[in-house]
Amino acid sequence: MPKISNKGIAMPQSPIRKLVPFAEGAKKRGTKVYHLNIGQPDIKTPKVALDAIKNNTLEIVAYSRSEGSDVYREKIANYYAKNDIHVKANDIIVTTGGSEALMFAFGTIMDADDEVIIPEPFYANYNGFSTASGINIVPVISKIEDNFSLPPIEEFEKLITPKTKAILICNPGNPTGYLYSKEEIKKLAQIVKKHDLFLIADEVYREFAYDGTEHYSILQENNIDQNTIVIDSVSKRYSMCGARIGCLVSKNKTIIDTAMKFAQARLSPPTYAQIASEAALDTPQSYFDDVIEEYVSRRNTLITELQKIEGVKVAKPKGAFYCIAELPVANADKFAQWLLEDFNYNNETIMVAPAAGFYSTKGLGLNQVRIAYVLNNDDLKRCAKILKEALTQYNG
Repeated sequence: MPKISNKGIAMPQSPIRKLVPFAEGAKKRGTKVYHLNIGQPDIKTPKVALDAIKNNTLEIVAYSRSEGSDVYREKIANYYAKNDIHVKANDIIVTTGGSEALMFAFGTIMDADDEVIIPEPFYANYNGFSTASGINIVPVISKIEDNFSLPPIEEFEKLITPKTKAILICNPGNPTGYLYSKEEIKKLAQIVKKHDLFLIADEVYREFAYDGTEHYSILQENNIDQNTIVIDSVSKRYSMCGARIGCLVSKNKTIIDTAMKFAQARLSPPTYAQIASEAALDTPQSYFDDVIEEYVSRRNTLITELQKIEGVKVAKPKGAFYCIAELPVANADKFAQWLLEDFNYNNETIMVAPAAGFYSTKGLGLNQVRIAYVLNNDDLKRCAKILKEALTQYNG
Protein backbone atom coordinates (compact mmCIF):
# COMPACT_ATOMS: atom_id res chain seq x y z
CA MET A 1 0.00 0.00 0.00
CA PRO A 2 1.42 3.45 -0.91
CA LYS A 3 2.51 5.56 2.07
CA ILE A 4 1.33 9.05 2.93
CA SER A 5 3.84 11.84 3.53
CA ASN A 6 5.81 12.46 6.70
CA LYS A 7 4.34 15.95 6.61
CA GLY A 8 0.85 14.46 6.63
CA ILE A 9 1.74 12.25 9.59
CA ALA A 10 3.22 15.23 11.45
CA MET A 11 0.18 17.48 10.88
CA PRO A 12 -1.46 18.02 14.29
CA GLN A 13 -5.14 17.52 14.96
CA SER A 14 -7.06 20.62 15.95
CA PRO A 15 -7.62 20.67 19.73
CA ILE A 16 -10.64 22.82 18.94
CA ARG A 17 -12.31 20.31 16.61
CA LYS A 18 -10.86 16.87 17.37
CA LEU A 19 -13.47 16.07 20.02
CA VAL A 20 -16.39 16.72 17.65
CA PRO A 21 -17.21 12.97 17.18
CA PHE A 22 -17.56 12.59 20.95
CA ALA A 23 -19.80 15.67 21.12
CA GLU A 24 -21.98 14.27 18.34
CA GLY A 25 -22.19 11.00 20.24
CA ALA A 26 -23.34 12.82 23.38
CA LYS A 27 -26.01 14.66 21.41
CA LYS A 28 -27.29 11.40 19.91
CA ARG A 29 -27.69 10.08 23.46
CA GLY A 30 -29.88 13.09 24.20
CA THR A 31 -27.31 15.11 26.17
CA LYS A 32 -27.25 18.87 25.63
CA VAL A 33 -23.70 20.05 24.84
CA TYR A 34 -22.64 23.61 25.60
CA HIS A 35 -19.91 24.53 23.09
CA LEU A 36 -17.11 26.40 24.83
CA ASN A 37 -14.52 24.87 22.52
CA ILE A 38 -14.72 27.05 19.43
CA GLY A 39 -14.65 30.78 18.74
CA GLN A 40 -17.95 30.81 16.88
CA PRO A 41 -19.77 33.88 18.19
CA ASP A 42 -23.52 33.69 18.76
CA ILE A 43 -23.64 37.42 17.90
CA LYS A 44 -25.71 38.11 14.79
CA THR A 45 -23.91 39.03 11.58
CA PRO A 46 -24.57 42.71 10.69
CA LYS A 47 -27.78 43.05 8.66
CA VAL A 48 -26.02 45.22 6.07
CA ALA A 49 -23.74 42.28 5.15
CA LEU A 50 -26.59 39.77 4.88
CA ASP A 51 -28.68 42.20 2.82
CA ALA A 52 -25.80 42.69 0.36
CA ILE A 53 -26.02 39.00 -0.50
CA LYS A 54 -29.81 38.73 -0.47
CA ASN A 55 -30.28 41.76 -2.70
CA ASN A 56 -27.46 41.01 -5.12
CA THR A 57 -28.33 40.73 -8.80
CA LEU A 58 -25.22 38.96 -10.12
CA GLU A 59 -25.99 36.74 -13.10
CA ILE A 60 -22.52 35.18 -13.21
CA VAL A 61 -20.45 34.39 -10.11
CA ALA A 62 -17.15 35.13 -11.81
CA TYR A 63 -13.56 35.01 -10.60
CA SER A 64 -12.51 38.10 -8.70
CA ARG A 65 -9.06 39.69 -8.86
CA SER A 66 -6.37 37.56 -7.22
CA GLU A 67 -5.65 40.36 -4.76
CA GLY A 68 -9.36 41.07 -4.16
CA SER A 69 -11.54 43.70 -5.74
CA ASP A 70 -10.24 47.28 -6.00
CA VAL A 71 -13.35 48.69 -4.33
CA TYR A 72 -13.15 46.32 -1.39
CA ARG A 73 -9.44 46.95 -0.79
CA GLU A 74 -10.01 50.73 -0.93
CA LYS A 75 -12.72 50.34 1.70
CA ILE A 76 -10.44 48.20 3.87
CA ALA A 77 -7.78 50.93 3.66
CA ASN A 78 -10.40 53.48 4.77
CA TYR A 79 -11.36 51.21 7.68
CA TYR A 80 -7.72 51.07 8.78
CA ALA A 81 -7.39 54.86 8.51
CA LYS A 82 -10.24 55.21 11.01
CA ASN A 83 -8.12 53.07 13.35
CA ASP A 84 -5.05 55.31 12.86
CA ILE A 85 -3.45 52.73 10.56
CA HIS A 86 -2.41 54.33 7.28
CA VAL A 87 -2.05 51.93 4.36
CA LYS A 88 -3.06 51.96 0.70
CA ALA A 89 -5.22 49.51 -1.22
CA ASN A 90 -2.06 48.22 -2.93
CA ASP A 91 -0.68 47.22 0.49
CA ILE A 92 -3.55 44.74 0.89
CA ILE A 93 -4.18 41.26 -0.53
CA VAL A 94 -7.61 39.77 0.16
CA THR A 95 -7.39 36.12 1.20
CA THR A 96 -9.61 33.15 1.94
CA GLY A 97 -9.72 33.80 5.67
CA GLY A 98 -6.90 34.93 7.90
CA SER A 99 -5.56 31.38 7.67
CA GLU A 100 -4.62 31.77 4.01
CA ALA A 101 -3.06 35.17 4.75
CA LEU A 102 -0.76 33.55 7.30
CA MET A 103 0.13 30.73 4.90
CA PHE A 104 0.98 33.35 2.26
CA ALA A 105 3.13 35.19 4.82
CA PHE A 106 5.01 32.03 5.79
CA GLY A 107 5.55 31.13 2.14
CA THR A 108 6.73 34.63 1.29
CA ILE A 109 9.36 35.11 3.99
CA MET A 110 10.49 31.62 5.04
CA ASP A 111 12.14 28.57 3.50
CA ALA A 112 12.13 25.00 4.77
CA ASP A 113 13.59 24.67 8.29
CA ASP A 114 13.54 28.42 8.93
CA GLU A 115 12.34 29.49 12.37
CA VAL A 116 9.58 31.73 13.69
CA ILE A 117 9.48 32.76 17.35
CA ILE A 118 5.99 32.73 18.87
CA PRO A 119 4.93 33.45 22.47
CA GLU A 120 3.05 30.40 23.69
CA PRO A 121 0.32 29.39 24.26
CA PHE A 122 -0.73 30.47 20.76
CA TYR A 123 -3.54 29.84 18.28
CA ALA A 124 -3.39 26.09 17.78
CA ASN A 125 -3.43 26.21 13.98
CA TYR A 126 -0.05 27.99 13.97
CA ASN A 127 1.31 24.49 14.67
CA GLY A 128 -0.50 23.17 11.58
CA PHE A 129 0.48 26.10 9.35
CA SER A 130 4.15 25.75 10.31
CA THR A 131 4.12 22.00 9.68
CA ALA A 132 2.44 22.47 6.29
CA SER A 133 5.05 25.12 5.41
CA GLY A 134 7.99 23.02 6.58
CA ILE A 135 9.17 25.62 9.09
CA ASN A 136 9.90 25.40 12.81
CA ILE A 137 8.22 27.19 15.70
CA VAL A 138 10.56 28.33 18.46
CA PRO A 139 8.36 29.08 21.48
CA VAL A 140 8.96 31.75 24.08
CA ILE A 141 6.89 30.83 27.09
CA SER A 142 4.36 33.10 28.77
CA LYS A 143 2.78 31.96 32.02
CA ILE A 144 -0.70 31.94 33.53
CA GLU A 145 0.83 33.28 36.77
CA ASP A 146 1.83 36.43 34.83
CA ASN A 147 -1.57 36.65 33.10
CA PHE A 148 0.26 35.55 29.90
CA SER A 149 2.06 38.89 29.52
CA LEU A 150 4.89 39.26 27.02
CA PRO A 151 8.07 37.55 28.27
CA PRO A 152 11.13 39.80 28.73
CA ILE A 153 12.78 40.86 25.47
CA GLU A 154 15.95 39.10 26.64
CA GLU A 155 14.05 35.81 26.36
CA PHE A 156 13.39 36.54 22.67
CA GLU A 157 17.00 37.50 21.98
CA LYS A 158 18.27 34.24 23.50
CA LEU A 159 16.29 32.32 20.87
CA ILE A 160 17.41 34.20 17.76
CA THR A 161 19.61 32.13 15.43
CA PRO A 162 20.70 32.49 11.77
CA LYS A 163 17.53 30.49 10.93
CA THR A 164 15.20 32.98 12.65
CA LYS A 165 13.13 34.92 10.13
CA ALA A 166 10.21 36.32 12.12
CA ILE A 167 8.39 36.87 15.39
CA LEU A 168 4.65 36.15 15.31
CA ILE A 169 2.14 37.50 17.82
CA CYS A 170 -1.64 37.34 18.08
CA ASN A 171 -2.99 40.62 19.44
CA PRO A 172 -5.36 40.42 21.25
CA GLY A 173 -4.42 36.82 21.83
CA ASN A 174 -6.14 33.58 21.06
CA PRO A 175 -6.22 31.52 23.34
CA THR A 176 -5.26 33.79 26.25
CA GLY A 177 -7.15 37.01 25.55
CA TYR A 178 -3.93 38.91 26.28
CA LEU A 179 -3.74 42.43 24.81
CA TYR A 180 -0.23 43.73 24.06
CA SER A 181 0.48 47.23 25.34
CA LYS A 182 1.91 50.00 23.17
CA GLU A 183 5.16 49.69 25.11
CA GLU A 184 5.37 45.95 24.38
CA ILE A 185 4.80 46.53 20.65
CA LYS A 186 7.57 49.14 20.68
CA LYS A 187 9.93 46.64 22.34
CA LEU A 188 9.15 44.09 19.63
CA ALA A 189 9.71 46.77 17.00
CA GLN A 190 13.17 47.41 18.43
CA ILE A 191 14.14 43.75 18.39
CA VAL A 192 13.03 43.07 14.78
CA LYS A 193 14.82 46.24 13.63
CA LYS A 194 17.98 45.29 15.52
CA HIS A 195 18.09 41.72 14.19
CA ASP A 196 16.59 42.39 10.73
CA LEU A 197 13.57 40.15 11.29
CA PHE A 198 9.93 40.29 10.22
CA LEU A 199 7.19 40.98 12.75
CA ILE A 200 3.89 39.28 11.91
CA ALA A 201 0.81 40.29 13.90
CA ASP A 202 -2.47 38.39 13.77
CA GLU A 203 -4.86 41.23 14.58
CA VAL A 204 -8.21 39.64 13.82
CA TYR A 205 -9.58 40.53 17.29
CA ARG A 206 -8.60 44.22 17.03
CA GLU A 207 -12.02 45.55 18.05
CA PHE A 208 -12.25 43.40 21.17
CA ALA A 209 -10.23 45.41 23.71
CA TYR A 210 -11.67 45.84 27.21
CA ASP A 211 -11.44 47.87 30.41
CA GLY A 212 -10.66 51.16 28.67
CA THR A 213 -7.65 49.72 26.85
CA GLU A 214 -6.89 50.39 23.17
CA HIS A 215 -5.43 48.11 20.54
CA TYR A 216 -2.08 49.28 19.15
CA SER A 217 -1.17 47.85 15.75
CA ILE A 218 2.33 47.03 14.56
CA LEU A 219 1.42 49.08 11.46
CA GLN A 220 1.36 52.17 13.69
CA GLU A 221 5.13 51.76 14.20
CA ASN A 222 6.34 53.66 11.14
CA ASN A 223 10.04 52.94 11.66
CA ILE A 224 9.51 49.22 10.85
CA ASP A 225 7.39 49.53 7.70
CA GLN A 226 9.60 47.07 5.84
CA ASN A 227 9.52 44.51 8.66
CA THR A 228 5.78 44.24 9.35
CA ILE A 229 3.00 41.97 8.10
CA VAL A 230 -0.54 42.07 9.50
CA ILE A 231 -2.98 39.18 9.26
CA ASP A 232 -6.63 40.18 9.44
CA SER A 233 -10.10 38.69 8.97
CA VAL A 234 -13.81 39.51 9.00
CA SER A 235 -14.62 36.28 10.87
CA LYS A 236 -14.76 37.55 14.44
CA ARG A 237 -15.17 41.29 13.85
CA TYR A 238 -18.52 40.87 12.11
CA SER A 239 -19.41 37.37 13.29
CA MET A 240 -18.84 36.13 9.73
CA CYS A 241 -16.68 33.03 10.34
CA GLY A 242 -18.23 31.21 7.39
CA ALA A 243 -17.48 33.98 4.89
CA ARG A 244 -13.80 32.94 4.85
CA ILE A 245 -12.48 36.39 4.00
CA GLY A 246 -9.28 37.82 5.43
CA CYS A 247 -6.35 39.84 4.23
CA LEU A 248 -2.58 40.24 4.36
CA VAL A 249 -1.34 43.80 4.86
CA SER A 250 2.21 45.11 4.47
CA LYS A 251 3.88 48.33 3.35
CA ASN A 252 6.80 46.23 2.09
CA LYS A 253 6.28 46.09 -1.69
CA THR A 254 8.48 43.01 -2.11
CA ILE A 255 6.32 41.11 0.39
CA ILE A 256 3.12 42.12 -1.43
CA ASP A 257 4.56 41.28 -4.86
CA THR A 258 5.75 37.87 -3.64
CA ALA A 259 2.54 37.05 -1.78
CA MET A 260 0.66 37.94 -4.97
CA LYS A 261 2.28 34.96 -6.69
CA PHE A 262 0.75 32.69 -4.04
CA ALA A 263 -2.57 34.52 -4.47
CA GLN A 264 -2.49 34.00 -8.23
CA ALA A 265 -1.73 30.29 -7.78
CA ARG A 266 -4.99 29.83 -5.88
CA LEU A 267 -6.79 32.10 -8.41
CA SER A 268 -9.01 34.36 -6.28
CA PRO A 269 -10.88 34.85 -3.02
CA PRO A 270 -14.64 34.04 -3.05
CA THR A 271 -16.78 36.58 -4.88
CA TYR A 272 -20.00 36.52 -2.84
CA ALA A 273 -18.11 36.59 0.46
CA GLN A 274 -16.25 39.72 -0.69
CA ILE A 275 -19.58 41.39 -1.45
CA ALA A 276 -20.78 40.63 2.09
CA SER A 277 -17.45 41.69 3.63
CA GLU A 278 -17.39 44.95 1.70
CA ALA A 279 -20.91 45.75 2.92
CA ALA A 280 -19.92 44.80 6.49
CA LEU A 281 -17.47 47.70 6.52
CA ASP A 282 -20.52 49.99 6.69
CA THR A 283 -21.56 48.44 10.03
CA PRO A 284 -22.33 51.29 12.47
CA GLN A 285 -20.14 51.81 15.54
CA SER A 286 -23.19 51.14 17.73
CA TYR A 287 -22.96 47.46 16.67
CA PHE A 288 -19.43 47.18 18.08
CA ASP A 289 -20.32 49.15 21.21
CA ASP A 290 -23.11 46.68 21.98
CA VAL A 291 -21.00 43.63 21.12
CA ILE A 292 -18.06 44.74 23.28
CA GLU A 293 -20.37 45.54 26.19
CA GLU A 294 -21.83 42.04 25.87
CA TYR A 295 -18.42 40.36 25.77
CA VAL A 296 -17.17 42.30 28.80
CA SER A 297 -20.25 41.16 30.70
CA ARG A 298 -19.68 37.56 29.61
CA ARG A 299 -16.00 37.70 30.51
CA ASN A 300 -16.80 39.04 33.97
CA THR A 301 -19.44 36.37 34.50
CA LEU A 302 -17.20 33.52 33.38
CA ILE A 303 -14.09 34.61 35.30
CA THR A 304 -16.12 35.23 38.47
CA GLU A 305 -17.78 31.80 38.26
CA LEU A 306 -14.53 29.97 37.47
CA GLN A 307 -12.75 31.62 40.41
CA LYS A 308 -15.39 30.14 42.72
CA ILE A 309 -14.41 26.57 41.75
CA GLU A 310 -11.85 25.02 44.08
CA GLY A 311 -8.57 24.19 42.37
CA VAL A 312 -9.26 26.22 39.21
CA LYS A 313 -6.83 28.98 38.20
CA VAL A 314 -7.75 31.41 35.43
CA ALA A 315 -6.08 34.37 33.72
CA LYS A 316 -8.25 37.47 33.14
CA PRO A 317 -8.42 38.35 29.43
CA LYS A 318 -7.99 41.96 28.27
CA GLY A 319 -9.37 41.26 24.79
CA ALA A 320 -10.77 38.70 22.31
CA PHE A 321 -13.25 36.22 23.84
CA TYR A 322 -11.16 33.40 25.25
CA CYS A 323 -9.50 32.50 28.49
CA ILE A 324 -7.14 29.76 29.62
CA ALA A 325 -8.18 27.91 32.77
CA GLU A 326 -5.91 25.57 34.71
CA LEU A 327 -7.87 22.66 36.16
CA PRO A 328 -7.15 20.24 39.03
CA VAL A 329 -6.70 17.34 36.59
CA ALA A 330 -3.57 15.60 35.30
CA ASN A 331 -4.65 15.44 31.67
CA ALA A 332 -7.17 17.90 30.21
CA ASP A 333 -7.43 15.88 26.96
CA LYS A 334 -8.75 12.86 28.85
CA PHE A 335 -10.98 15.05 31.01
CA ALA A 336 -12.47 16.84 27.98
CA GLN A 337 -13.23 13.51 26.31
CA TRP A 338 -14.70 12.12 29.55
CA LEU A 339 -17.02 15.15 29.75
CA LEU A 340 -18.53 14.09 26.43
CA GLU A 341 -18.36 10.30 26.69
CA ASP A 342 -19.12 9.43 30.31
CA PHE A 343 -20.52 12.46 32.10
CA ASN A 344 -23.68 14.49 32.18
CA TYR A 345 -25.26 16.72 34.79
CA ASN A 346 -29.05 16.82 34.50
CA ASN A 347 -28.54 15.61 30.92
CA GLU A 348 -26.16 18.43 30.07
CA THR A 349 -22.41 18.70 29.58
CA ILE A 350 -19.77 21.08 28.25
CA MET A 351 -17.22 20.90 25.45
CA VAL A 352 -13.86 22.60 26.00
CA ALA A 353 -10.60 22.75 24.02
CA PRO A 354 -7.65 21.03 25.73
CA ALA A 355 -4.86 23.60 25.88
CA ALA A 356 -1.86 21.34 25.21
CA GLY A 357 -2.60 21.80 21.50
CA PHE A 358 -2.01 25.55 21.91
CA TYR A 359 1.62 24.91 22.89
CA SER A 360 4.51 23.55 20.85
CA THR A 361 6.59 22.71 23.93
CA LYS A 362 5.84 19.13 24.91
CA GLY A 363 4.38 18.74 28.36
CA LEU A 364 3.02 22.27 28.72
CA GLY A 365 -0.67 23.00 29.06
CA LEU A 366 -1.58 19.41 29.96
CA ASN A 367 -3.86 20.53 32.79
CA GLN A 368 -5.26 23.58 30.99
CA VAL A 369 -8.26 24.21 28.73
CA ARG A 370 -9.26 27.09 26.50
CA ILE A 371 -12.78 28.36 27.08
CA ALA A 372 -14.53 30.58 24.53
CA TYR A 373 -17.13 32.81 26.17
CA VAL A 374 -19.35 32.93 23.11
CA LEU A 375 -22.52 31.99 25.01
CA ASN A 376 -24.90 34.22 26.95
CA ASN A 377 -24.42 34.92 30.66
CA ASP A 378 -27.03 32.46 31.89
CA ASP A 379 -25.48 29.68 29.82
CA LEU A 380 -22.00 30.56 31.09
CA LYS A 381 -23.19 30.33 34.69
CA ARG A 382 -24.73 26.98 33.87
CA CYS A 383 -21.47 25.81 32.26
CA ALA A 384 -19.48 26.76 35.35
CA LYS A 385 -21.87 24.77 37.51
CA ILE A 386 -21.52 21.77 35.19
CA LEU A 387 -17.72 22.09 35.29
CA LYS A 388 -17.71 22.23 39.09
CA GLU A 389 -19.84 19.08 39.31
CA ALA A 390 -17.72 17.36 36.66
CA LEU A 391 -14.47 18.05 38.51
CA THR A 392 -15.99 16.75 41.75
CA GLN A 393 -17.04 13.50 40.08
CA TYR A 394 -13.85 13.13 38.01
CA ASN A 395 -11.59 13.52 41.02
CA GLY A 396 -13.89 11.18 42.93
